[in-house]
Amino acid sequence: MSKQTPIRKNLKRKSFELRREVIKISFMKIWQDYLDEADHLRLTEINKSIYAKRKETIERVFADAKEKHGMRWTKLRGLKKVSMQAMLTFAAMNLKKLANWTWKGPCPA
Repeated sequence: MSKQTPIRKNLKRKSFELRREVIKISFMKIWQDYLDEADHLRLTEINKSIYAKRKETIERVFADAKEKHGMRWTKLRGLKKVSMQAMLTFAAMNLKKLANWTWKGPCPA
């Protein structure tokens, strides 16, 4: 049988008291100021209009890659092989875009 020493008894009581208390700890990221500034800039009127064009430009590129260039699925295994397929696909898309620009001229975005 172990005797309850005053130290052990005191530790048990402290741990019980800590379980009853609600301790709230809030963490802030080191770069939180930059995130707040980015949110502030994104919500200005000029940047809202630029951000709205994202649907027409950037997201359209990925949609074309999925639909027209087989990026929805892959038969390859391994990060290196899939990365190579993605790079070749986007290189081909850039060449097509460059060819269209030389024949038609760049479209104003």
